[in-house]
Amino acid sequence: MSPLRWRPPVRFRCAGDVGIRGECSDSPSDKLGPGLLAYIVTSKFSDDLPLYRLEDIFARQGFEISRATQSVWCGDVADLVEPLYESMAERVRASHVVATDDTIMPMLNTGKTSNARMWVYVGDDAHPYNVFDFTLNRGRDGPKYFLRENNQVLLAEAYGGYNGVVAGNQITRAGCWAHWRRKVIDAEKAAPEIAREGIEMVRALYAVEKQAADLSAEKRLEVRQKQSAPVLAQLREKLLIWKEQLLPKHPMAEAINYALSQWQELTAFCVDGAVPVDNNVSEREMKRVVLNRKNSLFVGNARGGRTAAILASLTSTCHRHDVDPQLYITQLLVNLPSMPISHFATWLPDLWKKHQAPTLSAQ
Repeated sequence: MSPLRWRPPVRFRCAGDVGIRGECSDSPSDKLGPGLLAYIVTSKFSDDLPLYRLEDIFARQGFEISRATQSVWCGDVADLVEPLYESMAERVRASHVVATDDTIMPMLNTGKTSNARMWVYVGDDAHPYNVFDFTLNRGRDGPKYFLRENNQVLLAEAYGGYNGVVAGNQITRAGCWAHWRRKVIDAEKAAPEIAREGIEMVRALYAVEKQAADLSAEKRLEVRQKQSAPVLAQLREKLLIWKEQLLPKHPMAEAINYALSQWQELTAFCVDGAVPVDNNVSEREMKRVVLNRKNSLFVGNARGGRTAAILASLTSTCHRHDVDPQLYITQLLVNLPSMPISHFATWLPDLWKKHQAPTLSAQ
């Protein structure tokens, strides 16, 4: 009996009539191949080229591939690879520490754009995947649903919606010292001496992190409790003093109140050696979305947002593992339609890299 196989839910088509193997009705002799699809996806979601620019690039080479057709093809690729996306999401939810961030993703609406959201969830080293999720708003339902099976540590900014995500379960909130440092720098001109002392203490925390970077989580925690904990105690005393010295509406008061209100979250890294001192890892990934948004302006609808989330997850995870996303996606599209379901896991970017390493090194 033949093994159960994954069947792609779509066949590639143009913006108009459906064509066999991606043939466009106006160009019946041109056939769509996995290399072209991989090039479009990589250009859009890894190199941040909007589809209208790709349309111009193709035109200079003598090919007429409209942005609408490219958009449809990207959606079809997303449908095809969605099981891999779901597999990555499942693995991220199994992480001990999940780092998250979000940003506005404008979406076309009737006569205007609405502020949808794009979220990123970064798995830990044991679950090394970066997964994006598109929602229609910034409500807590989005992260609450995505993190539904996780009850460990959520590393995030101070957005109040996360309180609803962690309420009633065992999830621990962890905060970001880089976020607080930026707030202090923003208010530096209004209180330079306070800013100098505060930044020096944060610098001391990062010096400890540099020293303990290659240690195990257990050893790192020992170093933090010995060296970072006294710095935190001194900083808290300073914060309370500074709060009494400043008027409530003073620019530096906002940074001070932020630290005091988030103190448990900001000191979580001194309770768990696996928790990073900041959330820079997810903020770096979110910059990719911001750059893509700047170039492309908006997504057309909820399906477009979902397509962006799936394909950005693949390309971002490829970057995380130093995998060429165009090569990976090309090979994925060649093999996925006829692949047994039992082989799916071997096509996660990190595992694919391990399997391909001997082949690539021999070339």
